Amino acid sequence: MDAISNIKARKTYSAAPRRRDGVDVVGLLRSAGLRPTQQRRALAELLFAGGGRHITAECLRDDAMKAGIPVSLATIYNTLNQFTDAGLLRELAIDANKTYFDTTTHEHHHYFVEGTDEVFDIPEMDLSITDLPEPPEGMEIARVDVVVRLRPKG
Repeated sequence: MDAISNIKARKTYSAAPRRRDGVDVVGLLRSAGLRPTQQRRALAELLFAGGGRHITAECLRDDAMKAGIPVSLATIYNTLNQFTDAGLLRELAIDANKTYFDTTTHEHHHYFVEGTDEVFDIPEMDLSITDLPEPPEGMEIARVDVVVRLRPKG
């Protein structure tokens, strides 16, 4: 039984590490310096078991509720920020009203579909950034985020 089914059945976890779709979430959390609490493990399984995801706290809360995981929105925000600080997630500033989190942390860029709020990766070969400005004295460029906003034609 996977951890999410385990939560549904007993609302608790066993101490054994759980694997889901090849992701050892306990090992992932420990390697990032995070204690694998029950809620972190449950949220990590939702986040990392399905491959690359772009998710908001509200979407993760909905996923948790569907999986029978009792967790508050405040806990989800705290966990997402802890995962980001630990390097497990990348925060995307796409919309002033919503923060997105990306499970793919390497340098890459995004499309954002206005109206549907869908976020997806721009294939790396499709975008090249050149001729960046020289940063001010004493500063260095930390990263460059490109968000290409899309909307349906017509």
